[in-house]
Amino acid sequence: MQLTKAKRRKRIHMRIRKTTRGTAQRPRLNIFRSNRYIYAQLIDDVQGHTLAQASSFEPAVANAGNKSEQSAATGKLLAERAKAAGVETVVFDRAGYLYHGRVKALADGAREGGLLF
Repeated sequence: MQLTKAKRRKRIHMRIRKTTRGTAQRPRLNIFRSNRYIYAQLIDDVQGHTLAQASSFEPAVANAGNKSEQSAATGKLLAERAKAAGVETVVFDRAGYLYHGRVKALADGAREGGLLF
């Protein structure tokens, strides 16, 4: 049976999630990448709460240029909101996506904003 791209990504994501857990002090930085936007959130898996979130859908980020530049701006915005929530370090969960392109741009933007991976 041939796997679709989405099923393959889900399988990889579940394999990653077996070992990756977020806490209140070091939440999990989860991303979702659609064809048009990219979304990121900081998740405390112990409590099951989202501590901060950002997306390229927001007006502050939507006019930042191409999709990679929007992803970097989303990462910076998430880092700002994480600092406001008292978060310094995170566990990066790439959600089965390759660490390349927009995913890498978001991670680099979050690092520029002050988050430690």
